[in-house]
Amino acid sequence: MARRCIDGVRGSVVAAAAAAIVLAASGAAAAQQCRGHVYLTLDTGNMSQAEEIAAILRRQDVRATFFLANEKTPRGDFSLDPSWSAYWKARAEEGHAFGSHTWRHGRLIADEAAGVRYRPQFGDGAGRTVTLTPAALCGELRRVDEAFAALAGRGLDAVWRAPGGYTTPKALAAAKDCGYAHVRWAEAGFLGDELPSEKYPNRELLARALRDIRDGDVLMAHLGIWSRKDPYAPMLEPLITGLKERGLCFRTLREHPGYRAQAPVGVQLAASGAAAR
Repeated sequence: MARRCIDGVRGSVVAAAAAAIVLAASGAAAAQQCRGHVYLTLDTGNMSQAEEIAAILRRQDVRATFFLANEKTPRGDFSLDPSWSAYWKARAEEGHAFGSHTWRHGRLIADEAAGVRYRPQFGDGAGRTVTLTPAALCGELRRVDEAFAALAGRGLDAVWRAPGGYTTPKALAAAKDCGYAHVRWAEAGFLGDELPSEKYPNRELLARALRDIRDGDVLMAHLGIWSRKDPYAPMLEPLITGLKERGLCFRTLREHPGYRAQAPVGVQLAASGAAAR
């Protein structure tokens, strides 16, 4: 009886060891299948496709980087209103990364002596050109961080994206001074969801992306676009599966070699406060 018990234990140990070897081998094989990495980024836009895109990311087990501005939505609210708290909290819990897209989703036009000319799309001064001092531009970025922390329970990562990708030397310098690195996108990574669907149908955009995207590319789309009649969101899943089939794995900008050294904005603020004391 004792021998049978010992043999049974020994067999269980051997089986467990074999299972561990199989798991390790499968993990190594999965890692070897990553022949490159791409970085999906999603700007807020009008949020009309936000739930569908979140569901696609969950199904595909993909983490993205969201760039947030307080933009108007078809629900009549704004994307960083308390009514979106559950949405953003869920995305934070899923492990996505987040950056600032400016609070009022404004166009950075040009530098001038006092700062940067800026035309907000939403909020105070919408449609008018104003001048942001370096401190005011920093506030425009950090207001997103404050709102997101209140909604989701965590702050932003230390990255930002200017609406339309339009920047100026003073804007880049001011943002860098307050802790934010600017992120553009690769030419092939422009997914085209803001283009008119009559001229650029979804299937054409998808085929181009699958053909041209390469290792290291930053991809860019939106959570909804007012002007596009045929939403791009349904193309996101075949895009992800197609790139995975090519051996490209998805990462957030926290894992990008150009940005992973950036401490989160909240950590930078705490450090600067401690230094000041």
